[in-house]
Amino acid sequence: MPTLKNYHHFDGLHRETGPIRNVLAYQGQPAPHTGQPISEALLMGISGGITVGYFLFEYKGYLPHIALLTRNTFDPLDTLFERLAIPRDVLQTSKPETAMKNLLDVLESGHPALVWVDLFSLPYNLLDSRQMWAMVPVVVYGVEGDTVYIADRANQGLTITVDELMRARGRIKDDKYRVMVLDTPNMDKLPSAVQKGIWQCISLFTDAPPKGKRDNFGFAALQHWADMLTNTRNKHSWERYFSVGSRLYNALAGDIGQPGLIDWTLIWGGSDGAERALYADFLEEAALILNKPDLKAASELFRQSAVAWNAFAQAILPDAIPLLKETRELKLRKRDLFKLGQSTIEERKAINKRLTELKETAAADFQMTTVQYKTFREGLREHVLSIYEIEKSAIDLLQKAVI
Repeated sequence: MPTLKNYHHFDGLHRETGPIRNVLAYQGQPAPHTGQPISEALLMGISGGITVGYFLFEYKGYLPHIALLTRNTFDPLDTLFERLAIPRDVLQTSKPETAMKNLLDVLESGHPALVWVDLFSLPYNLLDSRQMWAMVPVVVYGVEGDTVYIADRANQGLTITVDELMRARGRIKDDKYRVMVLDTPNMDKLPSAVQKGIWQCISLFTDAPPKGKRDNFGFAALQHWADMLTNTRNKHSWERYFSVGSRLYNALAGDIGQPGLIDWTLIWGGSDGAERALYADFLEEAALILNKPDLKAASELFRQSAVAWNAFAQAILPDAIPLLKETRELKLRKRDLFKLGQSTIEERKAINKRLTELKETAAADFQMTTVQYKTFREGLREHVLSIYEIEKSAIDLLQKAVI
C-alpha cells in the first residue's frame, strides 16, 4: 500500500491551519518574500487572524464552561482556500469501501491527503467519544497494511489502525469520509489575501460580528467579560454563574475533553499567549509582502499582548493555591508530551487520572474563601482590561498601517 516516503512535515500547530501548512510545505512551493514554504502564521492571518470570543454554556447534566475564541472561526479554511486561490479536489462518499479506495488513490497519486476525522475518536488523543465529537482535518501520508500514518500537531508521525481511521472518518454525516487534495496556491494573490485577512481581523474586533451578540466578540467581549468578573447582580456574573467549587474549577481548568480558560489561552490554539505572538509573526511577514513597514509597530504590540495573555493564564491557576498550581503544571506537561508522539501515552493517561482526582478535590475543597474569590476575580478583571488596552492600541495601529 502507498506511503509518501519523503514526507517529513510535522510543524503544523493548529487543528485547522496546521494540516494545511504541512501539506503546502510538502509541495515545496516557496513564498516570494521568504523563499520558504508558506508559514502557519501567514495562513492564520490570511484566514482572518485573531479575535476574542467569550461565551458561557451550560447543558443539562454538565457543569458550565467558557468558550474563549482566540482566532477567526467563521469559515476560516474556505476563506483561506479562496483568498489564495488554492485548487482542491474533494472526494466524499457514504460507503466505507469507496472511502478507503479514495484515500489510497490520493496517496498513489503522490499527494498527502487531508482527511476529516472526529478528534474524540482518535485513540492517541485520549478522549472519550461517547458524549462529544469534533470533526477536524488531519494529514494522512501513508497506509501500510493495517497501519495509517498521520501528521497531526505532534512533531513526528502518529499511527492508528485502518479500522480506527474509518470509525473517526464516519462519525458525522456532513463530513463523512471526506478526503481533500490541495494543489499549489496562486502566489500572485498573496498581497490581496494578506490585505483581506488584516481587514477581517480588524472587523472582528471592532464591528458587529457576522453571527451572535456583539458582547460576545472583539473589544465588546473583553469589556463585557471584565464587567462579569466583578458584577454581582447579573445572572451571568462570575459570582453567580461560577460559584467556588466544581463550577469555578471547570471554568478555569476544564475537563479531559472540554477546554477551560487555561486551555484556550495556552494549549488548544497550538501556541501560547492566545496566539498573539503567532499573529505578530504574520504581521512581520505582511509588512514585507505589502511593503508596509508600519505593520511592525502593531506586531510589537501584539507581542506585548501575548505576554499579557500568558500573565492572565498564570493568574487563572496561580501558584498560591496548590490545587490550581498542580492543575496548571499537569496540563502544560500533557501539552508538551503530546508533541513528542505516542511514546508518551502512558504518562498522559496518568496525568488524566490525576486531573480527574483534582477535579473531585475541587468539588469538595477548593481552597478559596468567599473573600479570596472576590480578590481573585478583581485580579482577573485587571488582566482582562490590560489586554483590552494593549489590543485596542494594536488594532488602531493596524488600521492606520493598512489604510
